[in-house]
Amino acid sequence: MLDQLGLAETLAQQCFACRQTVNYDKDGNESPGRGWSFMENMKDTMWSFALVLRQKYQEEIFRRALKKEGVELEAPWELKSIEVLQDVNAGGYKVLASLTNPSTGAKRTVKCRYLIGADGGRSSVRQMMNIPFDGSSSPDKWVRVDGVIETNLPKPRTYCAIESPTHGNVLWAALDHGATRIGYAFTAERQKAYEVFDEEAAVKEAIASVKPFSLKFKQVDWWTLYVVGQRIARNFFVNDCIFLAGDACHTHSSGAAQGMNTGMHDAVNLGWKLSLVLQGLAVPDLLHTYESERLPNVHKLINYDKDISRLMTMQLPENWQGDPNADMNEVLGQVMAEAATFSSGLGIYYEPDTYLNLAQSSNICSVRPGERAPDVSLQKPATFEPTRLQTATPNIAEFYIVVFAGDAALTKPLLSAFTSSVPQSHWLFDSKYPVSWLSIFDGPGGPSAYETLGGMPFGRVFYDADHSAHERYGVRPDNGAILVLRPDGWVGTVIELGLGGKAALEKYFQRFLVLDAEPKL
Repeated sequence: MLDQLGLAETLAQQCFACRQTVNYDKDGNESPGRGWSFMENMKDTMWSFALVLRQKYQEEIFRRALKKEGVELEAPWELKSIEVLQDVNAGGYKVLASLTNPSTGAKRTVKCRYLIGADGGRSSVRQMMNIPFDGSSSPDKWVRVDGVIETNLPKPRTYCAIESPTHGNVLWAALDHGATRIGYAFTAERQKAYEVFDEEAAVKEAIASVKPFSLKFKQVDWWTLYVVGQRIARNFFVNDCIFLAGDACHTHSSGAAQGMNTGMHDAVNLGWKLSLVLQGLAVPDLLHTYESERLPNVHKLINYDKDISRLMTMQLPENWQGDPNADMNEVLGQVMAEAATFSSGLGIYYEPDTYLNLAQSSNICSVRPGERAPDVSLQKPATFEPTRLQTATPNIAEFYIVVFAGDAALTKPLLSAFTSSVPQSHWLFDSKYPVSWLSIFDGPGGPSAYETLGGMPFGRVFYDADHSAHERYGVRPDNGAILVLRPDGWVGTVIELGLGGKAALEKYFQRFLVLDAEPKL
């Protein structure tokens, strides 16, 4: 997602790219196939590793990127009250937000069409709007310590799990800027030894948690002690104008490293929808799909997190139906493997509906509406320079109609029928609408795309030189297919190549685009 937003390259300059995982038992022996081992099997992306960069560094990169777009973060400001104007229609200026600067005492009232509460687990927006925050906290406490270390652990620059008999399943994570994070369960038994738990105590317990390996902190960058719990807001969108995102609408443990990742998914899902509505290019009803898509996925995350957090503290999941004497570290490895594609974000799936994820054809493509479009290698025309589908489809609040043209010699009748009918829908080619075209031909490129097709193809042309793109998407070279990719990179609909393509595209886009629109921004 960040790659398609043009941010990943900058993040990669500072990150620690973790590609290796290891699990050690209580005696310090490697135990393959447990813990974080799922990370070594990521597919359908060039970014097949954990990009590790702590939040403070990421935020600085995001601020600089926003500034280039003319947006500057103002802080500190505190939200004091929200008033929703009930006599204003959806999409109008419905919100009055009162703000105070705690440093200067200055006050400000902002009138806006939409307000997004991305203000953390103690969200003022959520509380002011009386949105229930369902869930509970467990008696378990976890500690996280970041710093620069010395150790005799054999593979210290990995994502590592240590099966400690005293501190649960201990997290050892190589971080950016040469740092390492140690995370452990601070059990009730261990808590008895401390009247005051401070940085010195956190480091002492960290050293004990990684036995039989040695550990010395040369410097401590940060540490925290927190109560493990899972909570989820009952609504992510209320009054047609107030959104919640990130920790404001879901909190959980750090066991699967999903806090910031899940917030990113919220932001990316909402961002393009809000952009199109604010520009007057999409109907305000489109915004309701933010909750209908994100809420089920967050529930799924919470359920995984409940199991993972219990297993990390050496307790079987609450609804465990298996062997009551099962090895909890082994079960943890199984649960994390099951959640692997979800944890990486590559397997997050939005259920087919009658709106954004529309099933219109079957058996012509193995990738379904609601799935993330796999990234595949492509070849540019003329230079035959390699590129990728995600590079060709940046997230600029624009849909991409991707014509998998197959072998043009075999699909020519279908291509001709499609290309002769679609131009009648002139708005599909009007630059004022958020729609772009790509054509992907199966096979190596020739000297001229025009000659390959016998006419001008739609949009930018790419070649599937080794047939891997058509194969990954399950598109037959003698059949072809049309996929509509949403701005966020998920598949919106799949359409048969041929005469019926025009009607199918109209059926999809006319549900939410405003087709007589003049962009307002």
